[in-house]
Amino acid sequence: MMLSEYEWQAVELSLQVSVLAVICSLPFGILMAWLLVRCQFPGKALLEGVIHLPLVLPPVVVGYMLLIAMGRRGVIGEKLYDWFGFSFSFSWRGAALASAVVAFPLMVRAIRLALEAVDIRLEQAARTLGATPWRVFFTITLPLSLPGVIVGVVLAFARSLGEFGSTITFVSNVPGETRTLPLAIYTLIETPGAETAAARLCVIAIVLSLVALMVSEWLARWSRNRMGI
Repeated sequence: MMLSEYEWQAVELSLQVSVLAVICSLPFGILMAWLLVRCQFPGKALLEGVIHLPLVLPPVVVGYMLLIAMGRRGVIGEKLYDWFGFSFSFSWRGAALASAVVAFPLMVRAIRLALEAVDIRLEQAARTLGATPWRVFFTITLPLSLPGVIVGVVLAFARSLGEFGSTITFVSNVPGETRTLPLAIYTLIETPGAETAAARLCVIAIVLSLVALMVSEWLARWSRNRMGI
């Protein structure tokens, strides 16, 4: 199956955006999951609701909120542009931000379930032996929850690959800059005589998603076997 330069560009941009979205959101995903599992504080239910809000909101609403907050004239985006000359608007960085926001709840949920399965008595035993909280986290908690972290990463990656609504609302559909795989498929569907190219990209999207899920399952199983779980 031969792809045109336009199609390759969309695939490569989607992979770039998805990888960046996962890498940048992973530390925050682990932190939020840990807070929800290990901490009790006022407003915890509200924080949990905000984290999972992108799962139930229409993606267009998420994109519009990002536009208001992070756009060139947004509440935060205007300061970023004035102070640092940095902008998310009409760029692949904005597409990565939109993908990260939409995929974030899936990542947090997977990591949270893994953290809940970690025996807290192991952490308590390590602390009684003099281990610092940071050492306990990086040597006990995180390794034992690694299968869930892997699942969360791959699910977020797969969700980022398929993100459409928030991306097109926040950063538009700019060829070579924000036109990821879903946006390219949409554009080809709207173009007369481009049905074959749209079908090719649909097949690629299906294959990439399936491979991501299979890799997630294999890595999680390998991690569990290595730790003897």
